[in-house]
Amino acid sequence: MSKIILSQKYISNICKLALNEDLYPSGDITTDLIKHKLNKSAKIVSNEQCILAGTDFVKHTFNLIDKKIKVTFKKKNGSTIKKGEVICVIKGEIKNILIGERVALNFLSHISGIATQTNKYVKIVRGKCKICCTRKTIPNFRVIQKYAVKIGGGENHRFNLSDEFLIKDNHISAVKSIKDLVIAAVKKKMKRKITVEIDNLKQLRSIIGLKFDRILFDNMDLRTLKKGIRMVKKNYETEASGNINLKNLKYICSSGVDRISVGRITHSAPSIDFKLEL
Repeated sequence: MSKIILSQKYISNICKLALNEDLYPSGDITTDLIKHKLNKSAKIVSNEQCILAGTDFVKHTFNLIDKKIKVTFKKKNGSTIKKGEVICVIKGEIKNILIGERVALNFLSHISGIATQTNKYVKIVRGKCKICCTRKTIPNFRVIQKYAVKIGGGENHRFNLSDEFLIKDNHISAVKSIKDLVIAAVKKKMKRKITVEIDNLKQLRSIIGLKFDRILFDNMDLRTLKKGIRMVKKNYETEASGNINLKNLKYICSSGVDRISVGRITHSAPSIDFKLEL
């Protein structure tokens, strides 16, 4: 799998784009009404319990506007934050703090939201299997969302289409033979993992014995899932996906599956409610 590189340069570039979106073409015309230079202290407060993530994005946002602004976090990424807790103190010229307020909070809210949602799933399975994200991410925001999943205790699935072979239902529909696709992937010899998605045990039986790495059981009822896992557990890594949520997660985990992939931890995670107070 491609390594997620969240360098300071990358974070800075993303923050620049976000600030440009907010300030183009005429800047903050409302904050410009404040004519006097005033240095003040502000704080970011969480309005709900969460897992904190994305602190570097807050620092870069304010420092790109004004290098003299001092941003001090009281908690580290991955920390559990209580409702009403002050997580950050910001000191500097008030106009520049106000200019960066929304962009900074947007990053913090979204990234912490994914980390928090992921952590809820991780706590339910209690180490019995891995919780993985998918490629169901916001375009051009994938690296940030997958970073948030890691902060929340989850694992990353493939980052892009070249990370591994993932033979899915539409690939099978296109050529009609799941076995032929697996054999073709093996022959490629690209040193990539090969995962095969199946949605019934007939498909599973047709590929048992072939040399690939992982079987992805998609949208299976618990009874069929357990039966399928018993058939292949000794020879293949197993994964489950499809309509998995916090209510049915425990039952899916009880099947003995190695990994559970959940799209909703990235595409449907609620943002955390943070506020900036002067």
